[in-house]
Amino acid sequence: MTDGGIFIGADEGGANPQSLDLRRANRHGLIAGATGTGKTVTIQGIIEGFSAVGVPCFVADVKGDLSGLAMAGSPQAKTHDAFAARAKAIGDDDWSYAETPVQFWDLYGEQGHPIRTTISEMGPLLLARLMDLNDVQEGVLTIAFHVADKEGLLLLDLDDLQSMLSYCAARADELTTTYGNVSKQSIGAIQRSLLQLRSQGAENFFGEPALAMADFIGLDDKGRGIVNVLAADKLMQSPKLYATFLLWLMSELFEHLPEVGDPDKPVMAFFFDEAHLLFDNAPKALLEKIEQVVRLIRSKGVGVYFITQNPIDVPDTVAGQLGNRVQHALRAFTPRDQAAVKAAATTFRANPGVDVETAITELKVGEALVSLLLPDGAPAPVQRTLIKPPASRVGPITPAERKVLIETDAIGAKYDTLVDRESCEEILAAKAQEASAAAAEASAKDATDKAAAAQAKDDARAAKEAERARIAADRAAANSPWAKIATTAARTATSTITRQVANEVAKQVFGTGSRRGASGGGDLLGGIVRGVLGGIFKGR
Repeated sequence: MTDGGIFIGADEGGANPQSLDLRRANRHGLIAGATGTGKTVTIQGIIEGFSAVGVPCFVADVKGDLSGLAMAGSPQAKTHDAFAARAKAIGDDDWSYAETPVQFWDLYGEQGHPIRTTISEMGPLLLARLMDLNDVQEGVLTIAFHVADKEGLLLLDLDDLQSMLSYCAARADELTTTYGNVSKQSIGAIQRSLLQLRSQGAENFFGEPALAMADFIGLDDKGRGIVNVLAADKLMQSPKLYATFLLWLMSELFEHLPEVGDPDKPVMAFFFDEAHLLFDNAPKALLEKIEQVVRLIRSKGVGVYFITQNPIDVPDTVAGQLGNRVQHALRAFTPRDQAAVKAAATTFRANPGVDVETAITELKVGEALVSLLLPDGAPAPVQRTLIKPPASRVGPITPAERKVLIETDAIGAKYDTLVDRESCEEILAAKAQEASAAAAEASAKDATDKAAAAQAKDDARAAKEAERARIAADRAAANSPWAKIATTAARTATSTITRQVANEVAKQVFGTGSRRGASGGGDLLGGIVRGVLGGIFKGR
């Protein structure tokens, strides 16, 4: 350490010492150089310096080498003699071996504590980048997020997002009328991209408990900043997931940290290894997001350091904001390499004693061109510098050492168990079940009503047929030969009885009169009686 800064290195002989001013460390930086030129050692030394002054750090460990930060270096290491000689050459008399407090993280939960976030926290822009969606599909995804938010449907994991997309597909016509075209084809394309995410293991990244930023910004019991090391060797096999995760992490830091302006030292230092993965094939909207976060996160006290093999991998809009620069050797073997050398040479503040373009190709391992911001904010003239050796182990720790460190750190088991609370998937499944039950009940009622109506119709038809049968039977009975004989007999009997009764009445009434009178009166009275009695018998 130096007064107010982190010692980076010096010329051979100790001249022109280079220090990273802590008050300008939040102005970001770039560490570039070809493979094998010493970038990892440079990063390791800068992180050690930040931790020593109480600045927490985050670094993605792409090759596994940076896990060595957790253990002190050893005089028995094969690098000891070279490092001791370099420390003596640059006048670093205080150099000694020491460990750095480390917390290990891993999106897959294999080499560190799991890191999770929710689908809602990731947001449609970063998810669209992660799933490589076009503008139309990104618009449909944004609508799905809006509908979920409006209807209180929590999007926590990939299952929730899958359920939400299916829900939107079922309501495509309605949503198209309200928000614009929501085609089932676009939703299908998003769902296929979602399936690809699952195949890359992204489902391990989404869920709860989500990472609390406070667990990333802590100090140990000695006041040293804790270094969060992300195991990224497996993650690098899914480059879009890697880049999207790191951009999300920076965005989360930006949202959660308060404005502090330019503090005496950074609140946190963020190291983004293999930075070209963030920018490769990135759409304009995403590049604007990256530029915005890098530009504004400075006021939150966060310094972002991009590490890449070629400085031209970083777009000019972002590179222009990187005030602190360490350039290791580049190889000018191809036209692109030669263009990179020239581009890198033009980014440094000129130094009459250094031919930058020539020096870049001549730098040896552990040597770099350094230009850091001065206390007044101006870049220092570029200087050829031997980088100080690290105090921690160079190279990876063993699995057994990693296991002990994970089990004994301050995080404990806070993130180790996945929590699956009620969210969009469960709510929509419950709604679908309720709708299905209501439909089944309505269908059953309709079936019962239809059965009752059919039975009533059958009963009415049967009654009508029975009535018709009775009438036909009556008619048939009335027209049968025996019925006709019976009717004739009845009529004959009635006529005979009527005549006899009438004669008897007439005889009794007129029996005492003259024969003529009796005969005439009898005929009249007999006719009357026969008429009355015939009507009676006919009625029967």
